[in-house]
Amino acid sequence: MPSVVKKDGSRTDFDRSKLQASMRLALRKRPVGIEQVEAALDRIERTLLSSGTKEMPTAKLGELVMRELKNLDKVAYVRFASVYRSFEDVDEFSRLIQDI
Repeated sequence: MPSVVKKDGSRTDFDRSKLQASMRLALRKRPVGIEQVEAALDRIERTLLSSGTKEMPTAKLGELVMRELKNLDKVAYVRFASVYRSFEDVDEFSRLIQDI
């Protein structure tokens, strides 16, 4: 499994439980089953493994999570994206909403 390169340049081992916690937070009180979340996590891990790279930037990992959340639940996707992308203004957020 590739190591994760954070925005500050530090590296850490991939931790499925951290990813799972982030997704569950975005999916809190949403009608998505645990099995669906586990399947999404499995797909993300397969993508990481098949990438063949030794390191994965958090930006790329975040994009993988957003893609999975967008397929699972649009509200969870918006929740995650709003935190992950740190929107600077309402227009950016509005564009995200219009895209879905």
